[in-house]
Amino acid sequence: MTQSDATSSKPDSLKSIAILGGGSFGTAIANIVAGNNHDTRQWMRDPERAAACMANRENAYYLPGVELDPKLQVTSDLEAAVAGCQIVFVAIPSKSFREVVRRAAPALAPGTILISLTKGIEHDCFHLMSDILREETEGMRVGVLSGPNFAKEIVAGHYTATVVASEDADLCETIQKVLHSETFRVYSSNDVFGVELAGALKNIYAIVTGMAVALGRGQNTTSLLITRALAEMMRFAEAMGADPMTFIGLAGVGDLILTCSSDLSRNYRVGYLVGKGKKLDEAITEIGQVAEGVNTVRLIKAKADELEVYMPLVSAIHAILFEGTAIPTVIRELMSGEQTFDVAYSARP
Repeated sequence: MTQSDATSSKPDSLKSIAILGGGSFGTAIANIVAGNNHDTRQWMRDPERAAACMANRENAYYLPGVELDPKLQVTSDLEAAVAGCQIVFVAIPSKSFREVVRRAAPALAPGTILISLTKGIEHDCFHLMSDILREETEGMRVGVLSGPNFAKEIVAGHYTATVVASEDADLCETIQKVLHSETFRVYSSNDVFGVELAGALKNIYAIVTGMAVALGRGQNTTSLLITRALAEMMRFAEAMGADPMTFIGLAGVGDLILTCSSDLSRNYRVGYLVGKGKKLDEAITEIGQVAEGVNTVRLIKAKADELEVYMPLVSAIHAILFEGTAIPTVIRELMSGEQTFDVAYSARP
């Protein structure tokens, strides 16, 4: 039986699905999809790592000790991974996202659902991942998935919710069905830009909360940083044309709280190490994984200056990471700045 025959003989509810990327979140999503009995292929760039995952049924580098679903196939052959798939999840770091999508594009069937799982902005420009999906493919259905989702907790079976965003309501419903499980719940949104922007922005603020904890600051400080971060995110979103109300949901404040409150966050750990006196390059090397917030700080700072959006926390983080300003100096400047109105949005007419 050929692959196309096998695909056509499956029940309508079951699909062929690819997950591009061998990191922790891509693996967690792949395990959910395979656990729901779909034909599931995960692509990894490194042939040795892909072979090891298949042989040992474990992604030992990113999710050690977690057994991969028996139905999950892992391959380093990109064309074979996406061939005949109705849905492709892309979980590739932002710096490599375009290159991988461009390589996969010729093997995609028209009308394939493409879902970005990456919370970042393309290096040295301001393209979000959904922009890249549209630019590098033609005739595809595009969406994004974002929310307060630590991969280690997903695979451990902790109750988790996320958001799928697309202007295509049928796409959202399809992804909700594909990913739903007893412990994983998917909400929908039609604000693609807002959901994706929230996922990228929150990484910045995890860096500064990590710094605060490293300096011995308490929960009052963390609460201050998170709430003012949300105010900045909403101001920026409005200036960019996104719906600021999207930021009070799971993809906004939900993900912000999670990322700013746990050392499972790579961006938080970068901030913590910098707060302990490490240089930025040393902190990134020690983490050993991509911390999207570092590049995002540069991009958001430049865009905020261009649009004249007031973002003092972004300016502060940028000053510490890239301008050589001492952390105590930045803190003093933040606390001596103008005391503005607390809530910028109101439901009252």
